[in-house]
Amino acid sequence: MAHVHEKIDFTVGVYIVNKGRVFLRKHDKYNIWLYPGGHIELDEDPIQAVIREAKEETGLDIILWKGNQKFDFKDEESEELPPPITINRHLTSPEHEHVNMSYFATSESDVIQPSPDEQQDNWKWCTKEDLETMDLRSDIKFYAALAIDTLG
Repeated sequence: MAHVHEKIDFTVGVYIVNKGRVFLRKHDKYNIWLYPGGHIELDEDPIQAVIREAKEETGLDIILWKGNQKFDFKDEESEELPPPITINRHLTSPEHEHVNMSYFATSESDVIQPSPDEQQDNWKWCTKEDLETMDLRSDIKFYAALAIDTLG
């Protein structure tokens, strides 16, 4: 999805763990290893967006980790959402920023089948050992390893 707002957009990302490995993909635009994710659309909450983005980019059905959520409530007027593991604000260009909410999740499958309009190659299920040898941003390496430790 294109930018929703001129100066800042809200985005989501997810570290998906399966059998002690975490999924990363080499971003086709930025040429760096990242987790699946993208923009929160105007009619979505962050949870709907992260589940949709994971499905579009990987084909996987994910189970979000609820982390330190203390209260799980839903009725016709209100719903508690699982909190992100981290919230990050970063520049995507000199004129534009993202506020990104990252989550942890598991998947029962490791078969990657992205939607036809998504990147079709350059992904990897990474072990903790792989993370040590890959050229990763420090935050990606930290949270990818933490996801394996947490959900491993």
